[in-house]
Amino acid sequence: MGPDEMREKAIDLFLKRLHCSQVLAMVGQEKLGVHEPSVIKALGSFGGGIGGTGHICGALVGASCVIGTLYSRSSLEEKENPRMWAATKKVMKSFEELTEEYGGINCGQIARVDWMNRDEVKNFYGNPESRRQHCLKVVGETARLLGELLEKEAEVMAAKEAEKKAK
Repeated sequence: MGPDEMREKAIDLFLKRLHCSQVLAMVGQEKLGVHEPSVIKALGSFGGGIGGTGHICGALVGASCVIGTLYSRSSLEEKENPRMWAATKKVMKSFEELTEEYGGINCGQIARVDWMNRDEVKNFYGNPESRRQHCLKVVGETARLLGELLEKEAEVMAAKEAEKKAK
């Protein structure tokens, strides 16, 4: 799945009401050929910006989670790849640039919804003129940017592997 396909799939999943954090992890996992439903489930608590508080957009959390899937470890016996930090910083920088027009990286700045207010949530999902349009853009573009980053990382890893074999 290429970056543009990731964008389209992310938008489709978000329209079906998965949380943005789950959407980014789902399309990122698919790109990596990974299937970890428990991770998708765990990321649900980041909807509405960490438990509906409006803090940190879940799309950023989900994208960062995918980088962790690629480079981090799941036990003390494993080694963490230091590329994780550089790749996560790239995701962060791209996300900051993408969300600058909304005032920041927080869900509250992008969606401007009080997730504890039932009427505001109804308006967000039911009104085609709501700020959900901004979230659709952020979710889709973050998925596309993540796809591009994952492709570049795959090239770097392939080059390193070829270099090892040549020695």
